[in-house]
Amino acid sequence: MVKTMTTFNYQQAFSRNIGWVTEQEQLMLNGKKIAIAGLGGVGGSHLLTLTRLGIGVFHIADFDNFELPNFNRQAGATVAHLNRPKTDVLAEMAQDINPDLHIKKFPEGVTATNLSDFFTGVDLYVDALDFFAFEAREMVFAYCAEQGIPAITAAPLGMGTALLNFLPGQMTFEDYFKLKGKSETDKILHFLLGLSPAMLQRGYLVDHSKVDLLNHKGPSTPMACELCAGIAATQALKILLKRGKVLAAPWGLQFDAYTNRLVKTWRPGGNANLIQKTGIWFARKQFLGMLNNK
Repeated sequence: MVKTMTTFNYQQAFSRNIGWVTEQEQLMLNGKKIAIAGLGGVGGSHLLTLTRLGIGVFHIADFDNFELPNFNRQAGATVAHLNRPKTDVLAEMAQDINPDLHIKKFPEGVTATNLSDFFTGVDLYVDALDFFAFEAREMVFAYCAEQGIPAITAAPLGMGTALLNFLPGQMTFEDYFKLKGKSETDKILHFLLGLSPAMLQRGYLVDHSKVDLLNHKGPSTPMACELCAGIAATQALKILLKRGKVLAAPWGLQFDAYTNRLVKTWRPGGNANLIQKTGIWFARKQFLGMLNNK
């Protein structure tokens, strides 16, 4: 059988979005530029989902190559892609969905020297940096706050996701998480508890020995990454099209598919909130206890 080439047509390719968005809104999405830092567990899924939504321009950053331990959750992690740069693989996959896509790659990751270039003309930032990349994340979110760029973070936790939006003129990432000047251990605890005040995922971890926060190791699931991509893309649509109510920090959202629970969280003051400070205190005590028992 001879395969015939089909000319790509944007309107036809994304016509099934119409109904949930108008034709005019779809064209608006085609003109939007989104920056994604990190193309690992959630970043690749973010890129492909947003490409299918019809976003027309991306800046993507990651310095890593695909490895076998990525296979359980990362879009692009296949045998054919082993040892290849994530930016190259994901750019190819996205452009295979939309050949007219404009993608600028930052294969060195996001750094202080390319930060301005990474965010040039960007309408929205979607965070997908590694959980433990605190220096890069603090730098990126601070730049977004300074430049008035809305930013989304949807974290994969257990078999669910926790969402926080940081919008221009509202509570900033640092205002919420209070990471500046903290030790590595305290940054880990502040970030985890800040992302997930409800901690819906904590009850079904079956092997605690697989969590080694000090060595930046922990289990993950593909379900959580795909849920992150869905909720982040929905927030992106609402922000970019100025449609519907967008929850902004100190409001957050956590959905856990395993426990069948959805919780809207509210922590005025972020991690300075008394409830948060108490939770972090208990988490630190538990964490130090685990270290002493090793």
